Amino acid sequence: MKMNGARILLECLKKEGVDTVFGYPGGTVINIYDELYSFKEIHHILPRHEQAGVHAADGYARATGRVGVAFATSGPGATNTVTGIATAYMDSIPIVIITGQVPTALIGNDAFQEVDIIGITRPCTKHNFLVRDVKELAGILKKAFYIARSGRPGPVLVDIPKDVQIAQTEFKYPEKVEIRGYKPNLEGHPKQVERAIEMLLDSRKPVVYVGGGVILANAAEELTKLCNMLDVPVTTTLMGLGAYPEDSPNSLRMLGMHGTYYANMAMTNTDVMVAIGARFDDRVTGKLATFAPHAKIIHIDVDPTSIKKNVPVDLPIVGDVKDVLFKMIKEVEAHPDKVKAFKEATREWHEEIAAWKGKHPLTYKHAANVIKPQYVIEKLRELSDSDAIVATDVGQHQMWTAQFFTFTKPRTLLSSGGLGTMGYGLPAAMGAQAAFPKRQVIVVCGDGGFQMNLQEMATLVQNRLPVKIVILNNNFLGMVRQWQELFFDKRYSSTCMEQPIDFIKLAEAFGAKGFQATKTDEVEETIKNGFAYDGPVIMEFKIAREEKVLPMVPAGASLNEMVLNA
Repeated sequence: MKMNGARILLECLKKEGVDTVFGYPGGTVINIYDELYSFKEIHHILPRHEQAGVHAADGYARATGRVGVAFATSGPGATNTVTGIATAYMDSIPIVIITGQVPTALIGNDAFQEVDIIGITRPCTKHNFLVRDVKELAGILKKAFYIARSGRPGPVLVDIPKDVQIAQTEFKYPEKVEIRGYKPNLEGHPKQVERAIEMLLDSRKPVVYVGGGVILANAAEELTKLCNMLDVPVTTTLMGLGAYPEDSPNSLRMLGMHGTYYANMAMTNTDVMVAIGARFDDRVTGKLATFAPHAKIIHIDVDPTSIKKNVPVDLPIVGDVKDVLFKMIKEVEAHPDKVKAFKEATREWHEEIAAWKGKHPLTYKHAANVIKPQYVIEKLRELSDSDAIVATDVGQHQMWTAQFFTFTKPRTLLSSGGLGTMGYGLPAAMGAQAAFPKRQVIVVCGDGGFQMNLQEMATLVQNRLPVKIVILNNNFLGMVRQWQELFFDKRYSSTCMEQPIDFIKLAEAFGAKGFQATKTDEVEETIKNGFAYDGPVIMEFKIAREEKVLPMVPAGASLNEMVLNA
Protein backbone atom coordinates (compact mmCIF):
# COMPACT_ATOMS: atom_id res chain seq x y z
CA MET A 1 0.00 0.00 0.00
CA LYS A 2 1.43 3.36 -1.01
CA MET A 3 1.55 6.17 1.55
CA ASN A 4 3.04 9.62 1.68
CA GLY A 5 6.04 10.27 3.92
CA ALA A 6 4.00 12.04 6.59
CA ARG A 7 1.72 9.01 6.96
CA ILE A 8 4.71 6.65 6.94
CA LEU A 9 6.24 8.62 9.82
CA LEU A 10 3.12 8.18 11.95
CA GLU A 11 2.79 4.51 11.05
CA CYS A 12 6.41 4.01 12.14
CA LEU A 13 5.71 5.71 15.46
CA LYS A 14 2.74 3.40 15.94
CA LYS A 15 4.95 0.38 15.21
CA GLU A 16 7.37 1.60 17.88
CA GLY A 17 4.56 1.79 20.42
CA VAL A 18 4.58 5.59 20.67
CA ASP A 19 1.39 6.79 22.35
CA THR A 20 2.29 10.42 23.11
CA VAL A 21 4.04 13.12 21.10
CA PHE A 22 4.93 16.65 22.19
CA GLY A 23 5.04 18.94 19.20
CA TYR A 24 4.59 22.38 17.70
CA PRO A 25 3.24 22.75 14.15
CA GLY A 26 4.67 24.92 11.39
CA GLY A 27 4.99 25.21 7.65
CA THR A 28 7.46 22.38 7.06
CA VAL A 29 5.57 19.90 9.24
CA ILE A 30 2.03 20.86 8.24
CA ASN A 31 1.70 17.67 6.18
CA ILE A 32 2.58 15.60 9.25
CA TYR A 33 -0.02 17.44 11.30
CA ASP A 34 -2.61 16.98 8.55
CA GLU A 35 -2.11 13.21 8.77
CA LEU A 36 -2.01 13.37 12.57
CA TYR A 37 -5.51 14.90 12.55
CA SER A 38 -7.00 11.49 11.77
CA PHE A 39 -4.41 9.45 13.74
CA LYS A 40 -6.27 8.83 17.00
CA GLU A 41 -3.78 6.23 18.27
CA ILE A 42 -1.20 8.91 19.03
CA HIS A 43 -2.00 11.54 21.64
CA HIS A 44 -0.49 14.89 20.69
CA ILE A 45 0.27 17.53 23.31
CA LEU A 46 0.90 21.09 22.14
CA PRO A 47 3.48 22.84 24.34
CA ARG A 48 3.83 26.61 24.21
CA HIS A 49 7.51 26.45 23.24
CA GLU A 50 9.57 23.86 21.35
CA GLN A 51 12.22 23.71 24.09
CA ALA A 52 9.50 22.74 26.54
CA GLY A 53 8.24 20.11 24.11
CA VAL A 54 11.63 18.39 24.08
CA HIS A 55 11.93 18.64 27.89
CA ALA A 56 8.47 17.08 28.13
CA ALA A 57 9.55 14.20 25.87
CA ASP A 58 12.64 13.88 28.08
CA GLY A 59 10.51 13.78 31.25
CA TYR A 60 8.24 11.19 29.65
CA ALA A 61 11.29 9.05 28.82
CA ARG A 62 12.85 9.32 32.29
CA ALA A 63 9.60 8.45 34.03
CA THR A 64 8.63 5.53 31.77
CA GLY A 65 11.91 4.14 30.46
CA ARG A 66 10.48 4.40 26.93
CA VAL A 67 11.60 6.64 24.05
CA GLY A 68 10.12 10.14 24.20
CA VAL A 69 9.13 11.86 20.95
CA ALA A 70 8.96 15.54 20.00
CA PHE A 71 8.03 17.35 16.76
CA ALA A 72 9.19 20.78 15.60
CA THR A 73 9.13 22.76 12.39
CA SER A 74 12.25 23.98 10.58
CA GLY A 75 14.32 27.08 11.30
CA PRO A 76 13.48 28.67 14.67
CA GLY A 77 11.32 25.70 15.63
CA ALA A 78 14.28 23.38 15.17
CA THR A 79 16.79 25.66 16.89
CA ASN A 80 14.44 26.02 19.87
CA THR A 81 14.84 22.28 20.46
CA VAL A 82 18.61 22.41 20.91
CA THR A 83 18.70 23.08 24.66
CA GLY A 84 16.30 20.21 25.25
CA ILE A 85 18.36 17.92 23.04
CA ALA A 86 21.61 18.85 24.81
CA THR A 87 19.93 18.26 28.18
CA ALA A 88 18.92 14.75 27.14
CA TYR A 89 22.33 14.08 25.61
CA MET A 90 24.24 14.93 28.77
CA ASP A 91 22.02 12.64 30.86
CA SER A 92 21.77 9.82 28.27
CA ILE A 93 18.00 10.06 27.84
CA PRO A 94 16.37 8.25 24.88
CA ILE A 95 14.33 10.67 22.80
CA VAL A 96 13.64 11.01 19.07
CA ILE A 97 13.16 14.51 17.71
CA ILE A 98 11.40 14.89 14.36
CA THR A 99 12.04 18.22 12.62
CA GLY A 100 10.65 19.49 9.35
CA GLN A 101 13.01 20.85 6.72
CA VAL A 102 12.63 22.94 3.58
CA PRO A 103 12.28 20.93 0.33
CA THR A 104 15.47 19.13 -0.68
CA ALA A 105 15.92 21.32 -3.75
CA LEU A 106 16.11 24.41 -1.52
CA ILE A 107 18.53 23.05 1.06
CA GLY A 108 21.61 25.26 1.11
CA ASN A 109 19.87 28.19 -0.60
CA ASP A 110 19.02 30.15 2.57
CA ALA A 111 15.34 29.44 2.02
CA PHE A 112 12.69 30.78 4.39
CA GLN A 113 13.04 29.09 7.80
CA GLU A 114 15.97 26.98 6.65
CA VAL A 115 18.67 26.07 9.13
CA ASP A 116 21.27 23.30 9.14
CA ILE A 117 19.84 21.51 12.17
CA ILE A 118 21.91 18.42 11.36
CA GLY A 119 25.12 20.43 11.67
CA ILE A 120 23.87 22.31 14.73
CA THR A 121 22.86 19.20 16.68
CA ARG A 122 25.67 16.87 15.65
CA PRO A 123 27.67 17.59 18.86
CA CYS A 124 24.64 17.00 21.14
CA THR A 125 22.88 14.01 19.59
CA LYS A 126 23.82 10.37 19.73
CA HIS A 127 23.15 10.40 15.99
CA ASN A 128 21.08 12.38 13.50
CA PHE A 129 19.63 11.80 10.04
CA LEU A 130 18.61 13.93 7.06
CA VAL A 131 16.05 11.97 5.02
CA ARG A 132 16.54 12.64 1.30
CA ASP A 133 14.35 9.88 -0.14
CA VAL A 134 10.93 8.77 1.10
CA LYS A 135 11.96 5.15 0.40
CA GLU A 136 14.57 5.47 3.16
CA LEU A 137 12.22 7.01 5.74
CA ALA A 138 10.90 3.87 7.44
CA GLY A 139 14.37 2.33 7.70
CA ILE A 140 15.82 5.53 9.14
CA LEU A 141 13.09 5.78 11.77
CA LYS A 142 13.68 2.17 12.79
CA LYS A 143 17.36 2.96 13.21
CA ALA A 144 16.58 6.19 15.11
CA PHE A 145 14.57 4.40 17.78
CA TYR A 146 17.09 1.55 18.00
CA ILE A 147 20.02 3.94 18.44
CA ALA A 148 18.13 6.10 20.96
CA ARG A 149 17.29 3.22 23.30
CA SER A 150 20.20 0.79 22.87
CA GLY A 151 23.63 0.78 24.49
CA ARG A 152 24.14 4.08 26.24
CA PRO A 153 20.82 5.81 25.39
CA GLY A 154 20.60 9.28 23.94
CA PRO A 155 18.73 11.69 21.67
CA VAL A 156 18.43 11.07 17.93
CA LEU A 157 17.19 13.72 15.51
CA VAL A 158 15.49 12.97 12.18
CA ASP A 159 15.20 15.92 9.78
CA ILE A 160 12.53 15.37 7.11
CA PRO A 161 12.26 17.77 4.15
CA LYS A 162 8.77 18.81 3.10
CA ASP A 163 8.92 17.10 -0.29
CA VAL A 164 9.85 13.81 1.40
CA GLN A 165 6.73 14.13 3.54
CA ILE A 166 4.60 14.58 0.41
CA ALA A 167 6.26 11.91 -1.76
CA GLN A 168 4.71 8.44 -1.81
CA THR A 169 6.09 4.92 -1.59
CA GLU A 170 5.07 1.52 -0.33
CA PHE A 171 5.23 1.28 3.46
CA LYS A 172 7.25 -1.56 4.91
CA TYR A 173 8.67 -1.32 8.40
CA PRO A 174 11.92 -3.28 8.90
CA GLU A 175 11.77 -6.12 11.42
CA LYS A 176 15.36 -5.67 12.60
CA VAL A 177 18.22 -3.21 12.47
CA GLU A 178 21.76 -3.74 11.24
CA ILE A 179 24.10 -0.77 11.57
CA ARG A 180 27.71 -1.30 10.56
CA GLY A 181 30.05 0.03 13.22
CA TYR A 182 27.37 0.23 15.91
CA LYS A 183 27.32 -2.97 17.96
CA PRO A 184 26.87 -2.17 21.67
CA ASN A 185 28.49 -4.76 23.92
CA LEU A 186 25.77 -5.68 26.41
CA GLU A 187 27.26 -8.75 28.09
CA GLY A 188 29.87 -8.28 30.79
CA HIS A 189 32.81 -10.65 30.54
CA PRO A 190 32.37 -13.48 33.11
CA LYS A 191 36.07 -13.51 34.06
CA GLN A 192 36.03 -9.77 34.75
CA VAL A 193 32.88 -10.19 36.85
CA GLU A 194 34.57 -12.99 38.77
CA ARG A 195 37.62 -10.80 39.35
CA ALA A 196 35.42 -7.89 40.49
CA ILE A 197 33.74 -9.98 43.18
CA GLU A 198 37.12 -11.32 44.25
CA MET A 199 38.47 -7.74 44.65
CA LEU A 200 35.34 -6.65 46.48
CA LEU A 201 35.39 -9.56 48.94
CA ASP A 202 39.08 -8.90 49.65
CA SER A 203 38.37 -5.27 50.57
CA ARG A 204 37.96 -3.88 54.06
CA LYS A 205 36.50 -0.47 53.20
CA PRO A 206 34.24 -1.01 50.18
CA VAL A 207 31.91 1.54 48.63
CA VAL A 208 29.43 1.10 45.78
CA TYR A 209 29.11 4.32 43.77
CA VAL A 210 25.95 4.41 41.65
CA GLY A 211 25.07 6.65 38.71
CA GLY A 212 22.10 7.15 36.44
CA GLY A 213 23.14 4.20 34.29
CA VAL A 214 21.58 1.84 36.82
CA ILE A 215 18.20 3.53 36.40
CA LEU A 216 18.52 3.73 32.61
CA ALA A 217 19.23 -0.02 32.54
CA ASN A 218 16.24 -0.77 34.81
CA ALA A 219 18.69 -2.48 37.15
CA ALA A 220 17.69 -0.99 40.52
CA GLU A 221 16.32 -4.32 41.72
CA GLU A 222 19.57 -6.16 40.93
CA LEU A 223 21.65 -3.39 42.50
CA THR A 224 19.63 -3.45 45.71
CA LYS A 225 19.80 -7.23 45.93
CA LEU A 226 23.58 -7.34 45.43
CA CYS A 227 24.32 -4.55 47.91
CA ASN A 228 22.02 -6.02 50.55
CA MET A 229 23.56 -9.47 50.11
CA LEU A 230 26.99 -8.01 50.77
CA ASP A 231 25.89 -5.36 53.29
CA VAL A 232 27.99 -2.69 51.60
CA PRO A 233 27.69 1.12 51.81
CA VAL A 234 26.05 2.71 48.74
CA THR A 235 26.28 6.29 47.53
CA THR A 236 24.56 7.73 44.47
CA THR A 237 24.95 10.65 42.13
CA LEU A 238 22.10 13.08 41.53
CA MET A 239 21.12 11.02 38.48
CA GLY A 240 21.29 7.80 40.48
CA LEU A 241 18.92 8.88 43.25
CA GLY A 242 16.25 6.24 43.72
CA ALA A 243 18.36 3.41 42.30
CA TYR A 244 19.04 2.29 45.88
CA PRO A 245 16.56 3.13 48.67
CA GLU A 246 17.82 6.08 50.70
CA ASP A 247 15.99 4.87 53.79
CA SER A 248 18.28 1.81 53.91
CA PRO A 249 20.89 1.74 56.72
CA ASN A 250 23.57 1.21 54.07
CA SER A 251 22.65 4.31 52.10
CA LEU A 252 25.17 7.12 52.21
CA ARG A 253 22.76 9.21 50.11
CA MET A 254 24.24 11.58 47.50
CA LEU A 255 27.95 12.29 47.19
CA GLY A 256 29.91 15.13 45.64
CA MET A 257 29.73 18.91 45.72
CA HIS A 258 26.51 18.98 47.77
CA GLY A 259 26.66 15.40 48.99
CA THR A 260 26.68 14.20 52.56
CA TYR A 261 29.75 14.45 54.76
CA TYR A 262 29.75 10.69 55.32
CA ALA A 263 29.43 9.85 51.60
CA ASN A 264 32.39 12.06 50.73
CA MET A 265 34.48 10.76 53.61
CA ALA A 266 33.70 7.18 52.62
CA MET A 267 34.80 7.90 49.05
CA THR A 268 38.00 9.50 50.33
CA ASN A 269 38.88 6.53 52.55
CA THR A 270 37.60 3.53 50.59
CA ASP A 271 40.01 0.81 49.48
CA VAL A 272 37.76 -0.70 46.78
CA MET A 273 35.18 1.33 44.86
CA VAL A 274 32.64 -0.27 42.55
CA ALA A 275 31.39 2.41 40.14
CA ILE A 276 28.21 1.31 38.37
CA GLY A 277 26.71 3.32 35.52
CA ALA A 278 28.49 6.49 36.62
CA ARG A 279 30.91 8.74 34.76
CA PHE A 280 33.03 10.35 37.50
CA ASP A 281 31.68 13.82 36.82
CA ASP A 282 33.66 16.74 38.22
CA ARG A 283 30.81 17.58 40.62
CA VAL A 284 31.30 14.10 42.10
CA THR A 285 35.07 13.79 42.20
CA GLY A 286 36.14 17.24 43.37
CA LYS A 287 39.89 17.67 42.92
CA LEU A 288 40.93 14.70 40.78
CA ALA A 289 44.45 14.48 42.18
CA THR A 290 43.07 13.67 45.64
CA PHE A 291 40.01 11.65 44.64
CA ALA A 292 39.78 8.24 46.36
CA PRO A 293 43.56 8.08 46.85
CA HIS A 294 43.59 4.60 48.44
CA ALA A 295 41.03 2.92 46.19
CA LYS A 296 41.20 0.22 43.61
CA ILE A 297 38.42 1.10 41.18
CA ILE A 298 36.08 -1.30 39.40
CA HIS A 299 34.11 0.55 36.70
CA ILE A 300 31.02 -0.99 35.10
CA ASP A 301 29.46 0.80 32.13
CA VAL A 302 27.85 -0.02 28.80
CA ASP A 303 29.80 2.81 27.17
CA PRO A 304 33.50 1.90 26.84
CA THR A 305 34.43 5.54 26.18
CA SER A 306 33.28 6.46 29.70
CA ILE A 307 35.73 4.07 31.33
CA LYS A 308 39.11 5.63 32.20
CA LYS A 309 37.87 8.92 30.75
CA ASN A 310 38.29 10.88 33.98
CA VAL A 311 39.97 8.55 36.48
CA PRO A 312 42.31 5.54 36.20
CA VAL A 313 40.48 2.23 36.57
CA ASP A 314 41.90 -1.03 37.91
CA LEU A 315 39.18 -3.29 36.51
CA PRO A 316 36.91 -2.21 33.62
CA ILE A 317 33.74 -4.15 32.82
CA VAL A 318 31.98 -3.14 29.62
CA GLY A 319 28.39 -4.30 29.44
CA ASP A 320 24.79 -3.62 30.24
CA VAL A 321 24.59 -2.86 33.95
CA LYS A 322 21.62 -5.18 34.46
CA ASP A 323 23.50 -8.10 32.89
CA VAL A 324 26.67 -7.44 34.89
CA LEU A 325 24.82 -7.09 38.20
CA PHE A 326 22.93 -10.32 37.56
CA LYS A 327 26.24 -12.12 37.00
CA MET A 328 27.73 -10.52 40.12
CA ILE A 329 24.79 -11.77 42.19
CA LYS A 330 25.35 -15.31 40.91
CA GLU A 331 29.04 -15.05 41.74
CA VAL A 332 28.29 -13.87 45.28
CA GLU A 333 25.77 -16.68 45.79
CA ALA A 334 28.49 -19.17 44.83
CA HIS A 335 30.77 -18.07 47.73
CA PRO A 336 28.73 -17.94 50.96
CA ASP A 337 31.74 -18.55 53.22
CA LYS A 338 33.71 -15.70 51.67
CA VAL A 339 30.71 -13.40 52.00
CA LYS A 340 30.37 -14.25 55.68
CA ALA A 341 34.06 -13.50 56.27
CA PHE A 342 33.76 -10.27 54.25
CA LYS A 343 30.89 -9.01 56.41
CA GLU A 344 32.89 -9.69 59.55
CA ALA A 345 35.98 -7.99 58.12
CA THR A 346 34.06 -4.83 57.16
CA ARG A 347 32.38 -4.35 60.53
CA GLU A 348 34.89 -1.68 61.60
CA TRP A 349 34.25 0.18 58.33
CA HIS A 350 30.54 0.34 59.08
CA GLU A 351 31.34 1.64 62.56
CA GLU A 352 33.60 4.33 61.08
CA ILE A 353 30.83 5.42 58.69
CA ALA A 354 28.31 5.44 61.54
CA ALA A 355 30.62 7.79 63.44
CA TRP A 356 30.77 10.16 60.45
CA LYS A 357 26.97 10.07 60.23
CA GLY A 358 26.73 10.95 63.90
CA LYS A 359 29.35 13.70 63.68
CA HIS A 360 27.88 15.53 60.67
CA PRO A 361 24.38 14.34 59.80
CA LEU A 362 22.47 15.92 56.96
CA THR A 363 20.64 18.66 58.83
CA TYR A 364 19.71 22.33 59.00
CA LYS A 365 18.69 24.91 61.58
CA HIS A 366 14.93 25.05 61.93
CA ALA A 367 13.32 28.45 62.40
CA ALA A 368 9.80 29.36 63.49
CA ASN A 369 9.82 32.89 62.09
CA VAL A 370 11.03 32.12 58.57
CA ILE A 371 10.42 29.20 56.21
CA LYS A 372 13.44 26.99 55.72
CA PRO A 373 13.43 25.35 52.28
CA GLN A 374 14.69 22.07 53.71
CA TYR A 375 11.59 21.93 55.90
CA VAL A 376 9.34 22.37 52.86
CA ILE A 377 11.06 19.45 51.11
CA GLU A 378 10.74 17.25 54.22
CA LYS A 379 7.03 18.06 54.42
CA LEU A 380 6.58 17.32 50.73
CA ARG A 381 8.09 13.88 51.30
CA GLU A 382 5.93 13.29 54.37
CA LEU A 383 2.65 14.30 52.69
CA SER A 384 3.20 12.99 49.14
CA ASP A 385 2.30 9.60 47.70
CA SER A 386 4.87 6.82 48.08
CA ASP A 387 5.28 6.59 44.29
CA ALA A 388 5.19 10.34 43.61
CA ILE A 389 7.33 11.54 40.70
CA VAL A 390 9.39 14.62 41.52
CA ALA A 391 10.85 16.87 38.86
CA THR A 392 13.17 19.75 39.67
CA ASP A 393 14.51 22.77 37.96
CA VAL A 394 18.19 23.63 38.52
CA GLY A 395 19.72 25.48 41.44
CA GLN A 396 19.50 25.51 45.21
CA HIS A 397 16.03 23.97 45.31
CA GLN A 398 17.34 21.07 43.19
CA MET A 399 20.03 20.28 45.75
CA TRP A 400 17.67 20.68 48.72
CA THR A 401 15.32 18.23 47.01
CA ALA A 402 18.17 15.79 46.40
CA GLN A 403 19.29 16.08 50.02
CA PHE A 404 16.00 16.00 51.92
CA PHE A 405 13.29 14.27 49.88
CA THR A 406 14.57 10.69 50.48
CA PHE A 407 14.15 8.80 47.21
CA THR A 408 13.43 5.10 47.54
CA LYS A 409 12.34 4.09 44.03
CA PRO A 410 13.88 4.48 40.55
CA ARG A 411 12.41 6.86 37.96
CA THR A 412 10.89 9.07 40.64
CA LEU A 413 13.37 11.96 40.26
CA LEU A 414 13.57 13.91 36.99
CA SER A 415 16.37 16.45 37.04
CA SER A 416 18.85 17.95 34.61
CA GLY A 417 22.21 16.73 35.88
CA GLY A 418 24.86 17.08 33.20
CA LEU A 419 23.73 20.29 31.50
CA GLY A 420 22.07 21.94 34.51
CA THR A 421 19.20 23.39 32.48
CA MET A 422 17.10 26.06 34.16
CA GLY A 423 13.53 25.84 32.87
CA TYR A 424 13.68 22.03 32.67
CA GLY A 425 11.49 21.13 35.64
CA LEU A 426 7.99 22.26 34.68
CA PRO A 427 7.89 20.76 31.16
CA ALA A 428 9.61 17.56 32.37
CA ALA A 429 6.88 17.18 34.99
CA MET A 430 4.34 17.80 32.24
CA GLY A 431 5.80 14.88 30.26
CA ALA A 432 5.74 12.58 33.29
CA GLN A 433 2.14 13.51 34.10
CA ALA A 434 1.12 12.81 30.49
CA ALA A 435 2.68 9.36 30.84
CA PHE A 436 1.06 8.69 34.23
CA PRO A 437 -2.20 10.67 34.48
CA LYS A 438 -3.18 9.03 37.78
CA ARG A 439 0.13 9.39 39.63
CA GLN A 440 1.12 12.34 41.74
CA VAL A 441 3.66 14.52 39.92
CA ILE A 442 5.41 17.34 41.77
CA VAL A 443 7.86 19.88 40.37
CA VAL A 444 10.11 21.86 42.69
CA CYS A 445 11.31 25.15 41.20
CA GLY A 446 13.10 28.30 42.17
CA ASP A 447 11.47 31.59 41.28
CA GLY A 448 14.11 32.13 38.58
CA GLY A 449 13.92 28.79 36.77
CA PHE A 450 10.13 28.70 36.91
CA GLN A 451 9.94 31.91 34.91
CA MET A 452 11.93 30.37 32.05
CA ASN A 453 9.10 28.07 30.96
CA LEU A 454 6.09 29.26 32.93
CA GLN A 455 4.09 29.47 29.68
CA GLU A 456 3.60 25.71 30.03
CA MET A 457 1.00 26.42 32.70
CA ALA A 458 -1.34 26.85 29.75
CA THR A 459 -0.42 23.37 28.48
CA LEU A 460 -1.12 21.84 31.89
CA VAL A 461 -4.54 23.45 32.12
CA GLN A 462 -5.55 22.68 28.54
CA ASN A 463 -4.57 19.01 28.87
CA ARG A 464 -5.86 18.60 32.43
CA LEU A 465 -2.44 17.60 33.74
CA PRO A 466 -2.63 18.13 37.53
CA VAL A 467 1.06 18.85 38.17
CA LYS A 468 1.76 20.25 41.62
CA ILE A 469 4.21 23.15 41.25
CA VAL A 470 6.27 24.10 44.29
CA ILE A 471 8.11 27.43 44.07
CA LEU A 472 10.79 28.05 46.69
CA ASN A 473 10.87 31.82 46.33
CA ASN A 474 13.86 33.74 47.71
CA ASN A 475 13.80 36.49 45.05
CA PHE A 476 17.32 35.48 44.04
CA LEU A 477 19.05 33.36 41.47
CA GLY A 478 19.89 31.33 44.52
CA MET A 479 22.84 29.13 43.62
CA VAL A 480 24.78 31.89 41.89
CA ARG A 481 23.98 34.16 44.83
CA GLN A 482 25.37 31.51 47.20
CA TRP A 483 28.65 31.43 45.28
CA GLN A 484 28.75 35.23 45.31
CA GLU A 485 28.28 35.19 49.08
CA LEU A 486 30.95 32.56 49.74
CA PHE A 487 33.57 33.44 47.14
CA PHE A 488 32.89 36.99 45.86
CA ASP A 489 32.44 39.02 49.07
CA LYS A 490 28.65 39.20 48.74
CA ARG A 491 28.85 41.20 45.53
CA TYR A 492 25.38 40.17 44.32
CA SER A 493 25.83 41.10 40.69
CA SER A 494 22.61 40.56 38.68
CA THR A 495 21.28 37.79 40.91
CA CYS A 496 18.66 39.76 42.84
CA MET A 497 15.14 39.36 41.43
CA GLU A 498 13.23 41.96 43.44
CA GLN A 499 10.49 42.58 40.88
CA PRO A 500 7.44 41.27 42.75
CA ILE A 501 5.40 38.58 40.99
CA ASP A 502 2.05 37.50 42.33
CA PHE A 503 2.32 33.79 41.59
CA ILE A 504 -1.18 33.19 42.97
CA LYS A 505 -2.74 35.59 40.45
CA LEU A 506 -0.48 34.11 37.78
CA ALA A 507 -1.88 30.64 38.48
CA GLU A 508 -5.42 31.99 38.34
CA ALA A 509 -4.70 33.82 35.08
CA PHE A 510 -3.89 30.47 33.48
CA GLY A 511 -7.01 28.85 34.98
CA ALA A 512 -5.08 27.00 37.68
CA LYS A 513 -5.07 27.37 41.46
CA GLY A 514 -2.55 29.10 43.70
CA PHE A 515 -1.62 28.85 47.38
CA GLN A 516 1.04 30.72 49.34
CA ALA A 517 2.90 30.24 52.62
CA THR A 518 4.91 33.03 54.24
CA LYS A 519 5.34 31.47 57.70
CA THR A 520 6.57 28.09 58.88
CA ASP A 521 3.25 27.12 60.43
CA GLU A 522 1.53 27.64 57.04
CA VAL A 523 3.70 25.15 55.16
CA GLU A 524 1.82 21.95 55.94
CA GLU A 525 -1.63 23.39 55.25
CA THR A 526 -0.44 24.88 51.96
CA ILE A 527 0.90 21.53 50.79
CA LYS A 528 -2.27 19.70 51.85
CA ASN A 529 -4.44 22.23 50.01
CA GLY A 530 -2.28 21.95 46.89
CA PHE A 531 -2.34 18.17 46.90
CA ALA A 532 -6.11 18.10 47.48
CA TYR A 533 -6.89 20.26 44.43
CA ASP A 534 -7.62 18.11 41.36
CA GLY A 535 -5.90 20.34 38.79
CA PRO A 536 -2.56 22.08 38.29
CA VAL A 537 -1.48 24.10 41.32
CA ILE A 538 1.19 26.61 42.23
CA MET A 539 2.33 26.41 45.85
CA GLU A 540 4.61 29.34 46.63
CA PHE A 541 6.80 29.34 49.72
CA LYS A 542 8.53 32.56 50.74
CA ILE A 543 11.75 31.06 52.06
CA ALA A 544 14.75 32.41 53.97
CA ARG A 545 16.42 34.63 51.39
CA GLU A 546 20.06 33.82 52.09
CA GLU A 547 19.76 30.17 53.06
CA LYS A 548 22.64 28.13 51.63
CA VAL A 549 22.91 24.58 50.34
CA LEU A 550 25.34 22.82 52.66
CA PRO A 551 27.50 20.76 52.84
CA MET A 552 29.43 22.13 49.90
CA VAL A 553 32.73 21.19 48.32
CA PRO A 554 34.15 24.40 46.81
CA ALA A 555 35.23 24.22 43.17
CA GLY A 556 38.71 22.73 42.90
CA ALA A 557 38.71 21.38 46.47
CA SER A 558 38.98 17.77 47.58
CA LEU A 559 35.89 15.83 48.67
CA ASN A 560 36.99 15.95 52.32
CA GLU A 561 37.36 19.77 52.22
CA MET A 562 33.71 20.58 52.79
CA VAL A 563 31.98 23.73 53.95
CA LEU A 564 29.66 22.36 56.63
CA ASN A 565 26.66 23.65 58.53
CA ALA A 566 27.77 25.68 61.54
